Amino acid sequence: MLRGNYVAGRLLPITLLLGAMLIISPGIGTETASFGWWDAWRALLGWPIHAAELTGRPLVDLDRDGVISDGEQASFVALARHIGFGQRFPRSLLALQVGVTLALCGATFQILFRNPLATPYTLGIASGGSLGALIALRWGWTVAWLGISSIAVAAFGGSIAIVAAVFLIARGSRRLTSNELLLAGVTLGLFCSAMMMFVTAVSNERETFFMVRWMMGSLDPVRTIEGAMMLPLMLPAWIVLVASSRALNQYRLGDELAAARGVNVAALQGICVLVCTLATAAVVAHCGPIGFVGLVVPHIATLLVGSDCRVLLPTSAILGGAFLILCDWASQTTMRVAGYLTNQQLGSATLPIGVITAIVGVPLFLTLLRTRRR
Repeated sequence: MLRGNYVAGRLLPITLLLGAMLIISPGIGTETASFGWWDAWRALLGWPIHAAELTGRPLVDLDRDGVISDGEQASFVALARHIGFGQRFPRSLLALQVGVTLALCGATFQILFRNPLATPYTLGIASGGSLGALIALRWGWTVAWLGISSIAVAAFGGSIAIVAAVFLIARGSRRLTSNELLLAGVTLGLFCSAMMMFVTAVSNERETFFMVRWMMGSLDPVRTIEGAMMLPLMLPAWIVLVASSRALNQYRLGDELAAARGVNVAALQGICVLVCTLATAAVVAHCGPIGFVGLVVPHIATLLVGSDCRVLLPTSAILGGAFLILCDWASQTTMRVAGYLTNQQLGSATLPIGVITAIVGVPLFLTLLRTRRR
């Protein structure tokens, strides 16, 4: 039996790391570097920021008279609070939610399909969502209802349609094996990719730009109502998957042995795939396809804590949130560094998060493969 102290000892360090990242996140971003995370927290909590501390900082002494007036001090506090907790911190919270969801679903899919390359997009979820969003962009479905855009609704509908098609294919006198179900999802995903190229080919330049940009993924903070619509689809997945960790441990040993030990294999597969699909579809609908999180993070977690699902799944979730927060920081700061090196003003630009996860994920995954071979 797994002891609570053992689980806490494994999870505590990475949980503290994630907490520290959230604390400093209001000080990292593309906007002005005239204040840091400590200034942002003091501005939020109402703690004093003395004028003597602001001397020499950029964009504080607006009239350039060498004296920080009360108005300039108040303006600095308001700006620190707005940028720190109106722009930067919400991005990190969104990255945390998305990273937890993709990594947790990725670890579950790798267990269910008994395939180390399985990801939340294995059943064509990302491709179906992307196709739905591209169709909405192409035909100008840009209306919003209760703050939810029709593009997000179309992306969600495309994701659900692909998964429904996979399950319809799986019906019959003989239940498809995990590998056959995996191949069905990959095939439908390739079909959606071909249809996406067709939609792009019949679009004008402006529509094509928006389509390509959307497919790169984005972590721009969603509005409150959109975030509220995501959580009811994410939270059940988090709870169900972690609660199913004991059954997934038995499932690893094989269908027959798991069934002999009281596990309803078909129900376990169906419930886990359903909650993973809904959660990943919510991510794709609001943030676009973000790859490599569900592929790389579970392998890192396995190397750190082993394959026991009772520890592996929570560890994957925490590491997924931390990984995507780091990638988001890189997407915000890379252009500023590039502008500094090339002597250009690029500080306000951000790279799409999907580009960063690919740049980081590919070499990291290849390194993990080499490590496993050794």
